[in-house]
Amino acid sequence: MAKMNMLQAINNALTLAMTADDKMLVFGEDVGHFGGVFRATSGLQDKFGKERCFNTPLTEQGIAGFANGLASNGMTPVAEIQFADYIFPAFDQIVNESAKFRYRSGNQFNVGGLTFRTPYGGGIAGGHYHSQSPEAYFTQVAGLKVVVPRNAYQAKGLLLSAIHDPNPVIFFEPKRLYRASVNDVPEEAYELPLGKAEVVREGANITLLAWGAQVEVIEKAAEMAQEVNIDCEVIDLKTLAPWDVETVAASVRKTGRLLINHEAPLTGGFAGEIAATIQQECFLYLESPIARVCGLDTPYPLIHEKEYMPDALKTFEAIKASVNF
Repeated sequence: MAKMNMLQAINNALTLAMTADDKMLVFGEDVGHFGGVFRATSGLQDKFGKERCFNTPLTEQGIAGFANGLASNGMTPVAEIQFADYIFPAFDQIVNESAKFRYRSGNQFNVGGLTFRTPYGGGIAGGHYHSQSPEAYFTQVAGLKVVVPRNAYQAKGLLLSAIHDPNPVIFFEPKRLYRASVNDVPEEAYELPLGKAEVVREGANITLLAWGAQVEVIEKAAEMAQEVNIDCEVIDLKTLAPWDVETVAASVRKTGRLLINHEAPLTGGFAGEIAATIQQECFLYLESPIARVCGLDTPYPLIHEKEYMPDALKTFEAIKASVNF
């Protein structure tokens, strides 16, 4: 075991994967000698050379298209989109090419070795172009997997699973936890299963569900609720596509209530999909309407960032409202 923050864990995962697979390439804007804007790829060019870790032009569409071409020819590309806010120029390549490559070729060709890494979310005073959470856009695209880790230990295990998964994966990294999340992380390679949620805390009165940086938020809200004798079950979804309906439904059947927290705006956020599915699966068990505590339906604000964030206090108030319904 070694103490690692999330950046170190991601770097360690990339190092292990590149060592094991000489067909693996890491590329994106400034990822080479500079190590990327957050230094997630520091040292990789020194270890593996400029042919396997290199800078690209500032064109996200080009990065994604190049990654598709490499993956379709048997390489293992890990492409970094410097901020998730700038994944939108690559949207066509990811949604219409990466996701559909296997289907449209009748499984003659695929880009299953492809992983997109991208930091998402707010909390760093980045303003509206460096703080968005666009994960829901990709969850309705058949052929893509969407993964979001909550800490350093999860980041390493889930990233290695994403790299080795036979499907293209978008790996969203909560940037505000890059240096804030520190865990004991095994130095050797290990994988955590995709598509499987984790019950972080057992409880009896209400289920709290989140992913990425918001898991810490609902854990704090659960501690606040404990002070007023509300026993919260906390679940980290980890993978949004495909998401673990079975684990969430089993929890809601036990607690009778569900609160979903995410940083993305309320309208069109992935909480709506979860709520619809759990309402269908658990209708006769529900003691109150499914609650959503989410970001606002506005551009992400700079000076009003704290007002925008679905924090522990907002979550705590929603927990009380649900239990007292």
